[in-house]
Amino acid sequence: MKLVKLLANLGYGSRKQVQGMFREGLVTDAEGEVLYADDVVAHEAIRVEGEPLDPPQGLTLMLHKPRGYTCSTKDKGRLIYDLLPPRYRDRAPVLSSVGRLDRDTSGLLLMTDDGALLHRIVSPKSRLDKAYEVTLAEDLRGDEAARFASGTLLLESDDKPLLPAELEVRSPREAELVLHEGRYHQVRRMFAAVGNHVEALHRSRVGGLALGGLGEGQWRMLDAADLDTLFNVP
Repeated sequence: MKLVKLLANLGYGSRKQVQGMFREGLVTDAEGEVLYADDVVAHEAIRVEGEPLDPPQGLTLMLHKPRGYTCSTKDKGRLIYDLLPPRYRDRAPVLSSVGRLDRDTSGLLLMTDDGALLHRIVSPKSRLDKAYEVTLAEDLRGDEAARFASGTLLLESDDKPLLPAELEVRSPREAELVLHEGRYHQVRRMFAAVGNHVEALHRSRVGGLALGGLGEGQWRMLDAADLDTLFNVP
Protein backbone atom coordinates (compact mmCIF):
# COMPACT_ATOMS: atom_id res chain seq x y z
CA MET A 1 0.00 0.00 0.00
CA LYS A 2 1.30 3.46 -0.89
CA LEU A 3 2.34 5.57 2.07
CA VAL A 4 -0.18 8.34 1.34
CA LYS A 5 -3.08 5.89 1.37
CA LEU A 6 -1.69 4.11 4.45
CA LEU A 7 -1.52 7.30 6.52
CA ALA A 8 -4.93 8.47 5.29
CA ASN A 9 -6.49 5.12 6.26
CA LEU A 10 -4.94 5.46 9.73
CA GLY A 11 -6.72 8.80 10.19
CA TYR A 12 -3.78 11.19 9.87
CA GLY A 13 -5.76 13.28 7.40
CA SER A 14 -7.24 13.27 3.91
CA ARG A 15 -4.97 12.17 1.09
CA LYS A 16 -4.42 15.82 0.23
CA GLN A 17 -3.50 16.62 3.84
CA VAL A 18 -1.16 13.63 4.05
CA GLN A 19 0.55 14.67 0.81
CA GLY A 20 1.16 18.05 2.47
CA MET A 21 2.76 16.25 5.44
CA PHE A 22 5.22 14.59 3.08
CA ARG A 23 6.03 17.92 1.42
CA GLU A 24 6.70 19.45 4.85
CA GLY A 25 9.06 16.61 5.80
CA LEU A 26 6.89 15.45 8.70
CA VAL A 27 7.08 11.78 7.70
CA THR A 28 10.45 10.12 8.36
CA ASP A 29 12.00 6.77 9.05
CA ALA A 30 13.28 5.64 12.45
CA GLU A 31 16.61 7.39 11.84
CA GLY A 32 14.96 10.69 11.00
CA GLU A 33 15.46 10.53 7.25
CA VAL A 34 12.63 12.23 5.37
CA LEU A 35 10.38 9.80 3.50
CA TYR A 36 8.65 10.37 0.20
CA ALA A 37 5.23 9.16 -0.85
CA ASP A 38 6.58 6.44 -3.15
CA ASP A 39 9.11 5.02 -0.67
CA VAL A 40 8.72 1.42 0.45
CA VAL A 41 9.25 1.23 4.21
CA ALA A 42 8.22 -1.25 6.89
CA HIS A 43 5.26 -0.05 8.96
CA GLU A 44 7.19 -0.17 12.24
CA ALA A 45 9.96 2.04 10.79
CA ILE A 46 7.69 4.96 9.87
CA ARG A 47 7.52 8.05 12.07
CA VAL A 48 5.06 10.97 11.90
CA GLU A 49 6.47 14.10 13.54
CA GLY A 50 8.94 11.79 15.29
CA GLU A 51 6.29 9.46 16.73
CA PRO A 52 5.84 5.81 15.70
CA LEU A 53 3.05 5.16 13.23
CA ASP A 54 -0.23 3.94 14.71
CA PRO A 55 -0.90 0.20 14.47
CA PRO A 56 -2.21 -1.09 11.12
CA GLN A 57 -5.64 -2.56 10.63
CA GLY A 58 -6.30 -5.02 13.43
CA LEU A 59 -6.15 -2.41 16.21
CA THR A 60 -8.10 -3.56 19.27
CA LEU A 61 -8.28 -1.64 22.51
CA MET A 62 -10.00 -1.63 25.87
CA LEU A 63 -11.52 1.59 27.19
CA HIS A 64 -12.73 2.34 30.70
CA LYS A 65 -15.80 4.28 29.64
CA PRO A 66 -17.03 6.92 32.11
CA ARG A 67 -20.67 7.78 32.59
CA GLY A 68 -21.89 10.58 30.34
CA TYR A 69 -20.19 9.38 27.14
CA THR A 70 -22.04 7.96 24.14
CA CYS A 71 -20.88 5.06 21.96
CA SER A 72 -21.29 6.94 18.68
CA THR A 73 -19.37 8.92 16.09
CA LYS A 74 -22.18 11.38 15.36
CA ASP A 75 -24.34 12.02 18.44
CA LYS A 76 -24.20 15.38 20.17
CA GLY A 77 -22.44 15.71 23.49
CA ARG A 78 -19.48 13.73 24.78
CA LEU A 79 -18.46 10.72 22.70
CA ILE A 80 -16.15 7.80 23.50
CA TYR A 81 -13.90 8.98 20.65
CA ASP A 82 -13.19 12.15 22.63
CA LEU A 83 -11.16 9.93 24.98
CA LEU A 84 -8.91 8.61 22.19
CA PRO A 85 -6.41 10.25 19.83
CA PRO A 86 -8.56 12.29 17.38
CA ARG A 87 -7.32 10.38 14.33
CA TYR A 88 -8.67 7.09 15.71
CA ARG A 89 -12.15 8.35 14.84
CA ASP A 90 -11.12 8.68 11.18
CA ARG A 91 -9.48 5.30 10.65
CA ALA A 92 -10.62 3.17 7.72
CA PRO A 93 -11.90 0.58 8.42
CA VAL A 94 -13.65 2.42 11.24
CA LEU A 95 -12.70 1.72 14.86
CA SER A 96 -16.02 0.50 16.26
CA SER A 97 -17.24 -0.27 19.74
CA VAL A 98 -17.95 -3.96 20.26
CA GLY A 99 -21.54 -3.65 21.34
CA ARG A 100 -22.53 -0.55 23.28
CA LEU A 101 -22.74 0.79 26.79
CA ASP A 102 -25.47 3.38 27.17
CA ARG A 103 -24.58 6.94 28.15
CA ASP A 104 -25.24 6.37 31.85
CA THR A 105 -23.28 3.08 32.07
CA SER A 106 -19.56 2.99 32.84
CA GLY A 107 -16.96 0.28 32.54
CA LEU A 108 -15.18 -2.03 30.13
CA LEU A 109 -15.75 -1.28 26.46
CA LEU A 110 -13.90 -3.08 23.67
CA MET A 111 -13.17 -1.35 20.36
CA THR A 112 -11.71 -2.77 17.15
CA ASP A 113 -11.38 -2.20 13.41
CA ASP A 114 -11.15 -5.95 12.81
CA GLY A 115 -14.59 -7.00 11.56
CA ALA A 116 -13.96 -10.71 11.96
CA LEU A 117 -12.84 -10.26 15.57
CA LEU A 118 -15.84 -8.05 16.33
CA HIS A 119 -18.25 -10.70 15.06
CA ARG A 120 -16.42 -13.41 16.97
CA ILE A 121 -16.75 -11.46 20.23
CA VAL A 122 -20.46 -10.72 19.84
CA SER A 123 -21.38 -14.16 18.49
CA PRO A 124 -23.38 -16.30 20.95
CA LYS A 125 -21.09 -19.18 19.98
CA SER A 126 -18.22 -17.44 21.77
CA ARG A 127 -20.13 -17.75 25.06
CA LEU A 128 -18.54 -14.59 26.45
CA ASP A 129 -20.33 -13.62 29.61
CA LYS A 130 -20.46 -10.05 30.89
CA ALA A 131 -20.30 -9.00 34.54
CA TYR A 132 -22.00 -5.85 35.81
CA GLU A 133 -21.84 -4.08 39.16
CA VAL A 134 -25.29 -2.73 39.95
CA THR A 135 -26.48 -0.11 42.45
CA LEU A 136 -30.24 -0.08 43.01
CA ALA A 137 -32.80 2.47 44.13
CA GLU A 138 -34.59 0.02 46.45
CA ASP A 139 -33.50 -2.86 48.67
CA LEU A 140 -33.44 -6.27 47.08
CA ARG A 141 -36.40 -8.43 48.12
CA GLY A 142 -34.48 -11.71 48.19
CA ASP A 143 -36.10 -13.60 45.32
CA GLU A 144 -34.30 -11.85 42.47
CA ALA A 145 -31.41 -14.34 42.17
CA ALA A 146 -33.81 -17.26 41.76
CA ARG A 147 -35.90 -15.41 39.17
CA PHE A 148 -32.87 -14.37 37.14
CA ALA A 149 -31.45 -17.91 37.25
CA SER A 150 -34.73 -19.57 36.26
CA GLY A 151 -34.45 -19.08 32.51
CA THR A 152 -38.15 -18.14 32.46
CA LEU A 153 -38.00 -14.36 33.01
CA LEU A 154 -39.72 -12.60 30.11
CA LEU A 155 -39.01 -8.91 29.61
CA GLU A 156 -41.61 -6.46 28.40
CA SER A 157 -41.83 -6.39 24.57
CA ASP A 158 -39.79 -9.61 24.27
CA ASP A 159 -41.25 -12.92 23.10
CA LYS A 160 -38.40 -15.12 24.30
CA PRO A 161 -37.38 -15.69 27.94
CA LEU A 162 -33.93 -14.64 29.09
CA LEU A 163 -31.13 -17.12 29.47
CA PRO A 164 -30.30 -17.90 33.11
CA ALA A 165 -28.16 -15.19 34.73
CA GLU A 166 -26.27 -15.19 38.03
CA LEU A 167 -26.91 -12.56 40.70
CA GLU A 168 -24.52 -12.19 43.64
CA VAL A 169 -25.84 -9.88 46.35
CA ARG A 170 -23.20 -7.62 47.90
CA SER A 171 -25.46 -5.46 50.10
CA PRO A 172 -29.19 -4.64 50.24
CA ARG A 173 -28.82 -2.34 47.23
CA GLU A 174 -25.65 -3.59 45.54
CA ALA A 175 -25.05 -6.72 43.49
CA GLU A 176 -23.07 -8.27 40.67
CA LEU A 177 -25.03 -9.64 37.73
CA VAL A 178 -23.46 -11.95 35.14
CA LEU A 179 -25.22 -12.22 31.77
CA HIS A 180 -24.73 -14.78 29.00
CA GLU A 181 -26.44 -12.84 26.26
CA GLY A 182 -26.82 -9.20 25.29
CA ARG A 183 -30.24 -7.63 24.84
CA TYR A 184 -31.16 -3.97 24.66
CA HIS A 185 -30.74 -2.34 28.09
CA GLN A 186 -30.97 -5.84 29.53
CA VAL A 187 -29.73 -5.21 33.07
CA ARG A 188 -31.99 -2.19 33.59
CA ARG A 189 -34.99 -4.03 32.16
CA MET A 190 -34.36 -7.11 34.31
CA PHE A 191 -34.46 -5.11 37.53
CA ALA A 192 -37.49 -3.15 36.30
CA ALA A 193 -39.20 -6.52 35.78
CA VAL A 194 -38.75 -7.31 39.48
CA GLY A 195 -39.93 -3.88 40.63
CA ASN A 196 -36.62 -2.08 41.11
CA HIS A 197 -34.64 0.67 39.39
CA VAL A 198 -30.93 0.74 38.50
CA GLU A 199 -29.26 3.91 39.77
CA ALA A 200 -25.70 3.07 38.69
CA LEU A 201 -24.39 0.42 36.32
CA HIS A 202 -20.77 -0.57 35.66
CA ARG A 203 -19.44 -3.36 33.42
CA SER A 204 -16.41 -4.90 35.09
CA ARG A 205 -15.65 -7.89 32.86
CA VAL A 206 -16.18 -9.33 29.38
CA GLY A 207 -15.25 -12.99 29.02
CA GLY A 208 -11.98 -13.47 30.87
CA LEU A 209 -10.89 -9.84 30.43
CA ALA A 210 -11.32 -7.36 33.29
CA LEU A 211 -10.46 -3.68 33.65
CA GLY A 212 -7.70 -4.34 36.17
CA GLY A 213 -6.08 -1.06 37.17
CA LEU A 214 -7.28 0.88 34.12
CA GLY A 215 -8.59 4.22 35.39
CA GLU A 216 -11.80 5.89 34.30
CA GLY A 217 -11.37 7.47 30.87
CA GLN A 218 -8.14 5.55 30.25
CA TRP A 219 -7.53 3.01 27.50
CA ARG A 220 -4.88 0.59 26.33
CA MET A 221 -4.22 -1.48 23.24
CA LEU A 222 -4.78 -5.22 23.47
CA ASP A 223 -2.28 -7.80 22.27
CA ALA A 224 -2.58 -11.48 21.42
CA ALA A 225 -2.22 -12.47 25.08
CA ASP A 226 -5.10 -10.17 26.04
CA LEU A 227 -7.32 -11.71 23.36
CA ASP A 228 -6.43 -15.18 24.62
CA THR A 229 -7.51 -14.00 28.08
CA LEU A 230 -10.73 -12.58 26.65
CA PHE A 231 -11.76 -15.90 25.12
CA ASN A 232 -10.40 -18.05 27.94
CA VAL A 233 -13.68 -18.33 29.81
CA PRO A 234 -13.73 -20.93 32.61
